[in-house]
Amino acid sequence: MAVPVTDRPGAAAPAGPPPPGPRTKGPWVVAGTVTIVLLALASRYGYHRDELYFLLCGRHLDWGYVDQGPLTPALARALDTLAPGNLVVLRTPSALIAGVAVLLVTALARQFGASRGGQLLAAGTAAVAGIVLAPGHLLSTTTVDLLVWLAAAYCAIRVLRGEPRWALGLGAALGVGMLNKLLPALLGVGLLAGLVIAGPRRLLRDRWVLAGVALAALLAAPNLAWQAVHDFPQLAVASSIADGDSSYSGRLDAAVLQLLIISPMAVPIWVAGLVALLRRPDWRAYRSLAWAWLVVFGVVLVAGGKGYYDAPLLLVLAAAGAVVAARWARTLPRRVLLAAGGVVAVAGSAVLLLPTLPADRLPGFVVEVNYDAGETIGWPAFADSLAAVHRALPPEQRDRAVILTGNYGEAGAVARYGPARGLPRAYSGHNSMAGFGRPPADADVVVAVGWDRPDQLRGWFQQVTLAGRVDQAVDVDNDENGGPIWLCQGLRRPWDQIWDQEVRHAG
Repeated sequence: MAVPVTDRPGAAAPAGPPPPGPRTKGPWVVAGTVTIVLLALASRYGYHRDELYFLLCGRHLDWGYVDQGPLTPALARALDTLAPGNLVVLRTPSALIAGVAVLLVTALARQFGASRGGQLLAAGTAAVAGIVLAPGHLLSTTTVDLLVWLAAAYCAIRVLRGEPRWALGLGAALGVGMLNKLLPALLGVGLLAGLVIAGPRRLLRDRWVLAGVALAALLAAPNLAWQAVHDFPQLAVASSIADGDSSYSGRLDAAVLQLLIISPMAVPIWVAGLVALLRRPDWRAYRSLAWAWLVVFGVVLVAGGKGYYDAPLLLVLAAAGAVVAARWARTLPRRVLLAAGGVVAVAGSAVLLLPTLPADRLPGFVVEVNYDAGETIGWPAFADSLAAVHRALPPEQRDRAVILTGNYGEAGAVARYGPARGLPRAYSGHNSMAGFGRPPADADVVVAVGWDRPDQLRGWFQQVTLAGRVDQAVDVDNDENGGPIWLCQGLRRPWDQIWDQEVRHAG
């Protein structure tokens, strides 16, 4: 049954949306190929700093953390327990999610009425998308977010087609998603705002929609309760991100990323989808989806969030645009042009988003475009650099020394690679790491890494000297390579006086 597309009493309702397109097997081949490629490349390079952090969080399971929910750390712990130190196993869920994302984008296109060719175009667009491939290579909260947002969008389109029971699926997706991060709440706000702006507003009173909202709140309650008890620390993290203290943050970067996050070649497709959703009479029922992206992107810009937060909704627009592009490409020259764009997109994604090039000869432009690539290289050598400084200490100092890192990735690297190198435990005040424990009261010899300048360290220690530099043995421009390693001695004040007030930091 088609959803009425007007809320004016007595107004004639235009014809409903077109029926779903035919089923086709081609997108399954595309999705399977994506998953297989990601699995084949899963062991290339090494852990990402966030993966090392998730493994540490998994050792301290809770219903929430400063910067995330419990879902990804619990998954990391389960996978590392199943196969300790195995990157392929750790990243298998992400590779599978990437394949499912391709199928969900295809399913969205089919709901928009896409032909077999249109569905294949939608699958291909998703398969080379940065927001699919980059998170598909890593275990990250962004990977889970991608699945949640696309699943929620698919349920939303079924509701808009006149099947309100799908609101329960929408609520379940958002609720489970908020056990990963709170970002799905932003999607919920966007979808509700879209209904208010473009209708059909009667869905705001529909019992199935209300039940879906209740289900989302119920599933998200454990993480929301944890955040409330701890004074919503994610707000401090969000404020730090808004100040530009994180990768992919900043309003200009967020705007530019909209043109890159799927692929520059895909911009005409998702723009066509946006325009069609806003203007096509037979898609009037779906207009709220276009407004949902406009609202979410507007919030990201105003709040200074990361530019990829709204990226799954760009894939929704691309699914709609695939219908338009497939109809446009009816002549041979247009098909050739579309195919040429696809070839360029595949080549660009292979080089920039996946670990296809040798790690020891990774061009600088790759890290410039894909910051995360640099953060998966050199962690064992990072630990070697710290071990060299630690071994050089006199025995009486070495026995009571600890490591203090500036960020959670560095602490995670020491936890992963340090025991085999005789390193002591690493502590950090970064995000949830601050709650995992502070150094012992008698730890007055500290090997500190992650501070470019020693000014802050000198406020905590009587003596701070440069003891070495991180040498990751490859020429890669990441946050650690070449960074100073400081030897700090003589605490000015006890750890319990400086830890929460000065060492603890978010970002």
